[in-house]
Amino acid sequence: MTRSFSKGLDLSEMEKVTAILGTEIRAIEQLSHLLEQSDLGAAVDLLCLSRGRVIVSGVGKPGIIGQRIAASLRSTGRPAFFLHPVEAIHGDLGLVTSSDVALLLSRSGETGELLALIPTLRRIGIPIIAATCGNENSLAERVDCHLPLGDVEEIPELGEFPTVSNTVFQVLGDILTVLIFQRSGLSLEDLRFLHPGGVIGRQATLRVADVMHSGSAMPLVTEETSLKEALVVIIEKRLGLTCVVDEAGRLSGVVADGDIKRILHRYGDIKALMVAEVMTKEPKTIRDDELLLSALNRMENNPEGAITSLVVVDDELRPIGILHIHDILRTSPHQES
Repeated sequence: MTRSFSKGLDLSEMEKVTAILGTEIRAIEQLSHLLEQSDLGAAVDLLCLSRGRVIVSGVGKPGIIGQRIAASLRSTGRPAFFLHPVEAIHGDLGLVTSSDVALLLSRSGETGELLALIPTLRRIGIPIIAATCGNENSLAERVDCHLPLGDVEEIPELGEFPTVSNTVFQVLGDILTVLIFQRSGLSLEDLRFLHPGGVIGRQATLRVADVMHSGSAMPLVTEETSLKEALVVIIEKRLGLTCVVDEAGRLSGVVADGDIKRILHRYGDIKALMVAEVMTKEPKTIRDDELLLSALNRMENNPEGAITSLVVVDDELRPIGILHIHDILRTSPHQES
């Protein structure tokens, strides 16, 4: 049997389409004005400065959108996951740590399941951000940072069924994702790798401390060490370089195996040389809590040319590890299988 299809929308239906688009556009335009006057900057600060994950939660349509926001954050390098509030109060709050930050989504701001989460989140000690449609509600009063999305006018034909409010939550998610990504130090080139089959793979969540060479595996000599002894350390540790430290244990330079040809060409005989005479001063460094993607970006976009290693330092500029580009590439799913 042959099915027959309508050739298109009639005039009244096209008018309805135009009206729906107008309603959606007005809500987005209103959102722009509201966010200019809101705590958006403070919210982004909290989401970026937290060393843990972004915990997104919501019920119903905002919850579904929250899952999508968490997925977008993960895909752009920010560890995040969706926590259903009902499951949370029945045991899944054990997933939350004191280094995380919470983002709660609610159209009314009176969602009981989310309000029930707040006392426990407070005890854990994490910052709480809420986005709601409206300025004055219970969630807005109980969180650290509130993002009002306005008194949203839903599409009249469906009454209070969530329609336009879904749009503003989606737009807010895109805004947060872009702002957090821009502050991350990652590039558009990095985004090409942020998928399960990519070369970077798990680097979306892994940090330098997770893969760096530290402790007895780290090559380390003092400024008083001879170059000959330093070469032995480089060979034994098999990382292609050694850190050089001063009397206080602070990083003063590095000697890499790639420097040897330059040193031989300049000095000829290396027997009397000390590392302090030939080391590269002010080597490139990184902190252990930075993302692997940031480290890779720094290696590839070094102003003097791409490099293969970074020295990991603490707040006192003491070397605590070495990160090699091979360590990053080994975290790819294809490399591990």
